[in-house]
Amino acid sequence: MHAGFPQVTPGILRTLHTGMQNEVRLKGLLTHSGGHLVAEGLALALRLGFGLILSDGLLSEAQSGRADAFFADNFEITDPMAPEGKRYYQGQFLIRTRRAGDDMNVLLQFCPNPGQLYCQMPWGLSLDPFAVVQTRVMDEAQADKLERDVDLVIRFKDAETILGLAGQPNVDIVGLLLQNLVQLTGNVGHLFKLGAIAADVQRQIEH
Repeated sequence: MHAGFPQVTPGILRTLHTGMQNEVRLKGLLTHSGGHLVAEGLALALRLGFGLILSDGLLSEAQSGRADAFFADNFEITDPMAPEGKRYYQGQFLIRTRRAGDDMNVLLQFCPNPGQLYCQMPWGLSLDPFAVVQTRVMDEAQADKLERDVDLVIRFKDAETILGLAGQPNVDIVGLLLQNLVQLTGNVGHLFKLGAIAADVQRQIEH
């Protein structure tokens, strides 16, 4: 199982890094603040990173078409039993730390409300990036209750570990697991899907 991590997880971290770069002061601010503000920054970075291509779709009709193609490739699932023969990927990820008192809990969701994915633009309906990619910061009690309901819990050692990884696009995830800096609980298959979406974001950026 671990053999697949080097291929999928660096894409996630690069996407997070991309989101961080969209806020010039973000990382410097987080470095001098507590776990809750780290969670707020992480939530913002994840929305910006994973929603980057979709956000471009709000700029013009041509970019909207590119966003539609990205969305179809990554989130649409053919299902003869679903309305119109398709459904959407609705993965849920809870990102936490193990250190008591960090108060660092972020819920990452894809397509939580499938009926509200589009918004009206001058050229017609366009994907709403913040309907496709949503994040929410919560306290420890809320996160504890949610753990059994999400697809995957990604638990880092502490908030500082998250900040360090966000600044290093190329990370040996197997090494992190072996060093006990990251623990995974739940359906690890969703990590590969998350990595695939992140990798596609990077491919779109590079072309």
